Amino acid sequence: MTASSTLPLRVAIVGCGIIGLNHARAILKHPDLAITALVDAVPAAATGLADQLVSEHGAERPAEFASLTAALAGAPIDVVVICTPSGLHVVLAEEALAAGKHVVIEKPLDVSLPRARKILALSRRAEADGLVVSVISQHRFDPASRVVADAAHSGAFGRLTSGIASVAWWRSQEYYDSGQWRGTWELDGGGAVMNQGVHTVDLLVWFLGTPVEIDARTALLAHERVEIEDVAVATIRFESGALAVLHATTAAYPGLSVRVQVHGDRGSAIIDDDQLEYFATAETDGDRAADMVPASELRGADRGPEQFVIGHLRQYEDIVDAIRENRAPGVTVADAFLSLAVVRAVYLSATLGRPVLLDDVLDGSLDDVVVTTGVNA
Repeated sequence: MTASSTLPLRVAIVGCGIIGLNHARAILKHPDLAITALVDAVPAAATGLADQLVSEHGAERPAEFASLTAALAGAPIDVVVICTPSGLHVVLAEEALAAGKHVVIEKPLDVSLPRARKILALSRRAEADGLVVSVISQHRFDPASRVVADAAHSGAFGRLTSGIASVAWWRSQEYYDSGQWRGTWELDGGGAVMNQGVHTVDLLVWFLGTPVEIDARTALLAHERVEIEDVAVATIRFESGALAVLHATTAAYPGLSVRVQVHGDRGSAIIDDDQLEYFATAETDGDRAADMVPASELRGADRGPEQFVIGHLRQYEDIVDAIRENRAPGVTVADAFLSLAVVRAVYLSATLGRPVLLDDVLDGSLDDVVVTTGVNA
């Protein structure tokens, strides 16, 4: 199948849990996508998702497989969507690319930088062959995020000076007990920063540029029987000189909002739970948030549970266009690799009890350090 074809792109979803369901709901809303295969090592999971897609959405029933290998051999597939535990992302992406398929990877890219470097190299070779590889970072496609990124990159905020990113969520003990992979370094890759906060880290990097140095502390304070952190704080210094504070936790009962602030010497913006709460520049007279995005994207707007699906749908629209137009997607593996490296730097700094240079993380100098919940655990 060529990128210029008008036929729907045929999709295999690998991993049929909650994230797989959310992807499926977004995919079903796109007229140029059709789900032809569901893959899960637990057959009941694939069957359950297939039943749900048929009964709730009237979709044509996809074929079910216990492995990606079987799906690639047994179903027509153009795009492989990977929704498995994070530690399995790269090995599955590698198999899909070897079969000549476009690939979409749920965040994070992986939990291992050496494996992530491998998929980065593979993705560059795949792109040369006309394949699209993208990593889910749906909040880059939110109207509020785009407005803030445009202002930050165009100079409308003047010199960028600082940022604040906070993910103040709650996850119960039952959440961590619900799957053996949850709360493990091997498959979850970390806790509040890697699993819940990686999207917010990605936005902070997108807005403020390349980080230089990270100084972090982590702790496990409100949960048991897990290896990872439920609280993390970090300061980040960027190439531009801007400074930022990162805060991520799954121990903030009952769960509060995700908040990102960007400040410059000629403007500032605040995004709260994906909505534009405040936007002003020296060229405007006061808060212009209401002028910058649709009313549904302003703080206080009533947005239902479909918003999660809409965010993914926006990114799938970009991915389909990238395939059709034979161009790079809006979020590349290189973008995701940088965000993953920042997350890894948070854990390395907390483990070592000192600031860490991002270059030392990117070049593999610290790959042998075994991360823990840090000096405050």
